[in-house]
Parts: sequence; structure tokens; C-alpha cells
Amino acid sequence: MAIAPRLDLRQSQTLVMTPQLRQAIKLLQFSNIEVNAFVEEELERNPLLERDEVPEPPVGERAALDQLEPRAANIVDTADAVRADTLPTDAGSPLDAVHAEEYDPGGAGDGAPSGRIEGSGGSHSFDGDDRGIDDFAGESRSLRDHLGEQLRLNFADHVDQMVGAHLIALLCPAGRLTADPAAIAKAMGLPLERVEAVRSRMMRFDPVGLFARDLRECLAAQLAERNRLDPAMQTLLDNLELLAKRENRRLMALCGVDAEDLTDMIAEIRALDPKPAATWDSTPPQLVVPDLLMRQLPDGSWIIELNPETMPRVLVNERFYAKIAPAAKKEEKVFLTERLANANWLVRSLQQRAQTILKVAAEIIRQQDGFLRLGVAHLRPLILRDIAEAVELHESTVSRVTANKYIATARGTFELKYFFTTAIHGTNGGDSHSAEAVRHRIRGLIDSEAPADILSDDAIVAELRKEGVEIARRTVAKYREALRIPNSVQRRRDKMAAA
Repeated sequence: MAIAPRLDLRQSQTLVMTPQLRQAIKLLQFSNIEVNAFVEEELERNPLLERDEVPEPPVGERAALDQLEPRAANIVDTADAVRADTLPTDAGSPLDAVHAEEYDPGGAGDGAPSGRIEGSGGSHSFDGDDRGIDDFAGESRSLRDHLGEQLRLNFADHVDQMVGAHLIALLCPAGRLTADPAAIAKAMGLPLERVEAVRSRMMRFDPVGLFARDLRECLAAQLAERNRLDPAMQTLLDNLELLAKRENRRLMALCGVDAEDLTDMIAEIRALDPKPAATWDSTPPQLVVPDLLMRQLPDGSWIIELNPETMPRVLVNERFYAKIAPAAKKEEKVFLTERLANANWLVRSLQQRAQTILKVAAEIIRQQDGFLRLGVAHLRPLILRDIAEAVELHESTVSRVTANKYIATARGTFELKYFFTTAIHGTNGGDSHSAEAVRHRIRGLIDSEAPADILSDDAIVAELRKEGVEIARRTVAKYREALRIPNSVQRRRDKMAAA
């Protein structure tokens, strides 16, 4: 058999994912912060891409969309493109593709776009200044700076200061000491007694209760500061597990007090701070800015629109390209042509992302109309496949669209994935029920139970089956634990103690 080279002609179909297509797929999953960060990066490296800096009218006098100044015909605006009913003919490759599963999307950047400062001169009036008094307040000190100042004032010895600085560095966010004092003493080459002496003094620092190794020690330091750490209170702290179980009779016997004294002692413990450092450096919660806004029309129907505050507005300056491209050199013309293509691609990708989000959100709202009108009890079972078939997209595309996207409704702001819940079958072949609706019903049953008639998990199962929900006892227990609701024995003790 002779071995010789030969040429074969074969025909096959393959799909090549270009960098632009991969980035367009990633844009679907980006949150509004990540999209704005990506657009900012593109604005920095693309001279043909500009931010649509529409001047803001005075507060209370914002113009309607149809009253804005018309733009030049040769400038593409993403906001105008989003309002279009159809995509442009050169919209590029579709984002909905099964091969999208092969790409692992990532985040662009966690930073938000920076604000811009307009004008070059000062003003003699504060009429246009929207800043509040909080914007002029001095920067608050961190907890470690606060403790460092107390450390320098309370310890003159340099070795003690070094031990104290080491303890400050080992504090956890709750204010506990994350290392064993014996290990700290061994690592620093010092006697354990000296490290413990420094730690004992530092437990009286403001806020009191820091540098404790456990909850009992933290509460004991705060009670000692109030001169309330007597033998009975110390015994109560040594049996916090009995206090958590509401075993008041055993606690009264151990502490040697009656029911009235025990109630007062428990009230004192409840007034203490179990995590002294938790609120010191806490930052205010970040408000979720919804990507979609929804409101009800007079005829009862719903209208959904993109939030203009989260939608990036970029322009392709084709006039600038037409001005400098004819006189550019060959290498410069190649660069400008590439940047023009990238700018047009970004505009089309942002347009298609916006329209896909609107399309998917509209179908979700249509199928969850009962929840919006009547509440959580009417939340329907819904999976990605249901929406994908209705809007003729792939499930992976729907998953990306609903990730990190929020919608503001009359019942609050929800992530789009909130509306997807598994189904629980109904009794005797009845209608299925949403798992979220069943959890809501379990919480309602427990909240309405009387102290003398606490519902066990079996009783909850029986009640739900009367309402047409076929559910197992272990499922009820799982949902109850997910809701952080204790079992019937603990609830009975809690309600009897409250009574």
C-alpha cells in the first residue's frame, strides 16, 4: 500500500463566534452598572463614540421626550433606536443561539460611571446647588482608627501597644477576636498573661464588648460596665443555650431567682449589643435601581418601559469620520474604519439588548398578572422554558436576560428571576401551585396561630391539603427552615414567654 499526499474536498457547516458576538452575548447578562462601566471603557478607547450629553432642565421643568431638540440625521442614537418597533436590517448576528451556552460570561467592572462637572466658572448663588448638608459633613472615622486612638491613650508601654495593635487587626466584622490568645502570645513571644491583661483592658474600650472570644464574654463585659454582672446574671450567661430554648424553669432553678427576676434579667440581656462592631463601619444599604418601570393604565392594562436612568446613551459621530477619513493615511484609515464598525456594533448591541429585555419582561408580566393584581398567593408556577417558547428565544438567552435585572411594580421592586418558581402539584389532579405562594401560605398559617394552638408540620400539611396543595411533611419543614421559622416546640415556648 503506497502512502502519498492527496487533496480532499469536504463541505461542512460551522458557526464561528466573533469577539463582537461574544461581547453582545455578555451584554445580555450584564447589570445596568456593568453595562455603564463597559460603555465608559468603550468611550475612552473609541474616538468615534460619544456620550449623549443632553442638558438637564431645571428641577420640575424637565421636557417631555417629544419636546427635545432634534439631532443631526447622521448621528445614531441608542435611545431612539430602542423606541423603534423593529431592529435595523444590519443588526448583525442574532444573540439568541444555542451555541451561546459554550461561552462563559463574566463581569465588566464593578465601578459606576463617573459624574461630569460642567462649566468653568464659579457662581455667587446656591440656587442651582442640589447638594444636601450630608454632602458637606466630615468623613467619619473607621472603627480601627477609633480603637487605635484609645490604645495610645490607655497604654504607655510600647510592647502593650504592639499587642493591642495586633488584637485590633484580628477583629472580625462583628467585633470578636478571630484567634486564640494562646496562639497570639506564642506568635509574639510573650507570656499569655500579658496578652490577656491587654485584652481585658481593651474589652472596656468604646464600644464595650469588643475583643471577646464568644457571645457570653461579650455580654459579660457590657454587663460589668453597667455594674450588673452579679452571680445570678453570670449563671444566666453560662446557660445561654437554655435561654435560647426558653427553658425558664430550669434557668430559675439554676440562677436561684423567681419568674419576675428572670424576666428582668432577660430584658437586660436583650438590651445589650451582641455584635458591637457590626454597626460602626456599616455603610448605608445600596438602593436597587430598577432596569424596568411598570405602571397601570386607566383601562387596567400594564405598560412597561425601560428606566432612562439606567439606559446608556451613546452616539456614533459619523460626521467626524467623514471629515478626517479622506485625508487620513492608510494605517489611520484602517484604524478609523475599525473604530466606526465597533461603534456601530455597540449601538446595535445596546438596542437589541434593550428590546430583548422588554420582550421577555412583557411576557413575564403577562403570565404573572394574578400576582400583580392579587398578591403572592396568586403567583403562578413558571420556568424558563415557558417564557422561551412564548417569545421564541432560547432558554439560555432568557436566563441571561433575567439575570441581575430588576423591575419596579406596584407591589415593590423585584428581580426578574423572582417570578420563576417551581410547581407543586394540586390534590386529585388539580391546578399546580407556585412554591413561593406555598411558602407565603405557610408563613400566614404560622403567623395566625394562637399560643394555645401551635401548628405542627403535620397540621400544616393537613391544612394545605384542604386547600388543594399536595405537599409532603419534609417539604413543609424545608420551607419553614428556609423562612427561618422555628419548629412548633420552640414557637410554643416563645409565645408562652411573650404572653
